[in-house]
Amino acid sequence: MEKYFGESTPKLGFGLMRLPKQGNRIDIEQTKQMVDMFMEAGQTYFDTAYVYDDGASERAAREALVERYPRDSFTLATKLCAWMGNHSEEAAKQQFYTSLERTGAGYFDYYLLHALQESNYKLYDKYHIWDFVKEQKAKGLIRHWGFSFHASPEILDSLLREHPDVEFVQLQLNYADWENPDVAARGNYEVARKHGKSIVVMEPVKGGALANPPEAVRDIFKKADPSASCASWAIRYAASLEGIITVLSGMSDIGQMADNLSYMKHFQPLDAAQQEAVRRAQEAINGVKSIPCTACHYCTAGCPKKIPIPEIFAARNKQLIWGQLEEGRRAYEEAVKGAGSAADCIACGQCERACPQQIPAIERLKECSAAFRV
Repeated sequence: MEKYFGESTPKLGFGLMRLPKQGNRIDIEQTKQMVDMFMEAGQTYFDTAYVYDDGASERAAREALVERYPRDSFTLATKLCAWMGNHSEEAAKQQFYTSLERTGAGYFDYYLLHALQESNYKLYDKYHIWDFVKEQKAKGLIRHWGFSFHASPEILDSLLREHPDVEFVQLQLNYADWENPDVAARGNYEVARKHGKSIVVMEPVKGGALANPPEAVRDIFKKADPSASCASWAIRYAASLEGIITVLSGMSDIGQMADNLSYMKHFQPLDAAQQEAVRRAQEAINGVKSIPCTACHYCTAGCPKKIPIPEIFAARNKQLIWGQLEEGRRAYEEAVKGAGSAADCIACGQCERACPQQIPAIERLKECSAAFRV
């Protein structure tokens, strides 16, 4: 018998947010190969969302997974985003039916209210989405339901008190953000467990940043285990926490899939010596003042100046983390071709309201503008 909901679920989840691309389109053939590798390794949890890649992610799930495997051989999660796009109760609820049509899944094993944060969580009450999701569960169209969350432990505690029948929560948990006050990973984890809620982990590799961390962090992990990738430390750290259903990895190519499966097919929690290596890595990474952007692109959807904010921040991080001044400049110049520049920001605040990482984007864009002298 399971000690907690989802205990027996394989601990690596396939996040379909950053699928491989050919040009601007998802590379379906490579995605199929990755799905096959994942399934052959005994993993079962797939995660997408209505808003991922303007719906292309859900359609890819249908073509690469749903149409090729028996429905009871995998579990599929997707999400309803009430705060993005056409704001209305009708439009929000329609997302559920559109997701069913796109995926062809028939039902969803896990369904989530998407990216609740301080600026938007009340919309889910206003549009009666909590009741709507429970109605779909009663009809058999949803097996389990919960929400993904990017706000304070106080708000999480309030939501779980108001909605005690929530079955799980999805939280950003990684070793770099464990004590980060803007993300509050540890605090949110402790609140969820206090309420007895199981957890799906998102951003365990912090948008890929922890797959290639600063040199000091890489040296710590290399000394502890020369054969282990940096990404493996991040994913195993999250999976070693108590109460975890699965850890989502947004794999973008076959190589990343192979690496993840090499240590997660037969997952073993980190031992005491490995936990100590992570603790030292946390100390090292806290000394690097980078921009904690995970390139989710929620900020760009409503930017009136069409500024490629994540790409600009990535260019600046080349300078901040690696000291690559010219490489960062070239990356910036490539990012803003045909788009808005950092200097074009009008400080409307749309990006900051949408940002799950609570990045003060307006100030960071000013910094980028000065750094790149534009």
